[in-house]
Amino acid sequence: MAIKTAKDFGKLIRTMRKKSGLTQVDLAAASGVGTRFVRELEKGKPSCQLEKALLVAQMLGIKLEATLPTIEE
Repeated sequence: MAIKTAKDFGKLIRTMRKKSGLTQVDLAAASGVGTRFVRELEKGKPSCQLEKALLVAQMLGIKLEATLPTIEE
C-alpha cells in the first residue's frame, strides 16, 4: 500500500486498529501514547510526531519500508 499523505497513514492505522478489535484508548495505552494522539493520528493530522506514529504502527504490526530511488552516476 502506498502512503502518500498523513490522511492515508491515519486511515491505515484506523483500519488496522479496528481489525485488531482495539479501541483508541486500548491502542494508546498499549503504545505508550495519549488517546488524543491516536485520535489525531487517525484523522491524518500532518504535524503528528513521527516517533510516536511509528510506535503506534509497530504496535499494530505494521511494517514500514522505504523504497529508495535509483540514482544513475
